[in-house]
Amino acid sequence: MVSAAIVVVIYGMQMAKVILVPFLIAVFLALITVRPMLWLQEKRVPAILAALVIVSVIMLILGMVGTILGTSIAEFTAALPAYQARLDTIVDGAVKFIAENVRGDESIESLGDMIDPGWAMGLAATLLNSLKDVLTNTFLIVFTMIFILLEASSGQTKFEAAFGRSERSMDGPRVFLQNLGRYLGIKTVVSIATGLCAGVLTWSFGVDFPLLWAMLAFLLNYVPTIGSIIAAVPAVLLALVQLGPGEAGATAIGFVGINIIFGNFLEPRLMGYGVGISPLIVFVGLVFWGWVFGPVGMLLSVPLTMTLKLALESDERTRWVAVLLGSERDAVHELERMASEDAAEADQATSSSS
Repeated sequence: MVSAAIVVVIYGMQMAKVILVPFLIAVFLALITVRPMLWLQEKRVPAILAALVIVSVIMLILGMVGTILGTSIAEFTAALPAYQARLDTIVDGAVKFIAENVRGDESIESLGDMIDPGWAMGLAATLLNSLKDVLTNTFLIVFTMIFILLEASSGQTKFEAAFGRSERSMDGPRVFLQNLGRYLGIKTVVSIATGLCAGVLTWSFGVDFPLLWAMLAFLLNYVPTIGSIIAAVPAVLLALVQLGPGEAGATAIGFVGINIIFGNFLEPRLMGYGVGISPLIVFVGLVFWGWVFGPVGMLLSVPLTMTLKLALESDERTRWVAVLLGSERDAVHELERMASEDAAEADQATSSSS
């Protein structure tokens, strides 16, 4: 029965993705902006006015980004077949050179038929066009955001009425929402910095459409490890087609440096423990949510999986599932937490017996 219910729910989400995807985007935007709104309320700004200010800023940003990127996406999509044809020529030439001069084995030429170097560029265009299509439904996103932000100011009162006034009854929902908002907030700031660096990098080398590669790096930074690779490949391939192997190699090194600085050093220090996801779960989530919600689901895959992990982590009965979904660092931290609790219980038992 449970398996059948899960299948029905998944099928229902897939059928309702036209409505669910804008709603999910609105939820994540609301979680990111709820703290600034509550800060405005602490400064005695009325709730409706604070929500309108936050939403107006988001609308302004989305409008500017949409206007700038809309033209670039259209131009890139129109030029994509020419880029892919030139890239195919380069790859075929490289395969023939290897077959004739390096290996001396013509059978390697068949490898060129199995490689589709333009696939990464096509995937980038598909992701950006899908996001543009979703953002055209700005009306639904904006109004959903407004109502969510307005509910945030009265959420604690409703939780107390529903689950009781005891502090312990509020711990689970409060910890879950705080961790999720913190994760999305930090991830968004790091993603913005990553996108800006990627845009400056491609612009400095003269790669076409640097704004697109900045936006792609920003969006795919929400997908750990895999996202940075997917974001870098189209820009590197375009640099190869447009500028040559030297500039392409330099662009690749630049993307690697950006990923190391933000992904391996800055972000872990800001995030701390308890927010990692196993690389296997990242890949499975990417495939699953992409299948359910389409290309935009791939961009939302890690926030959705992270939401599930934090929800499971907030309840002691399901915490073990969250540990299995998490990274090795989270498992080590959980073992340290359990060891400290065991030591505290042992000290308490010793003191009570004495």
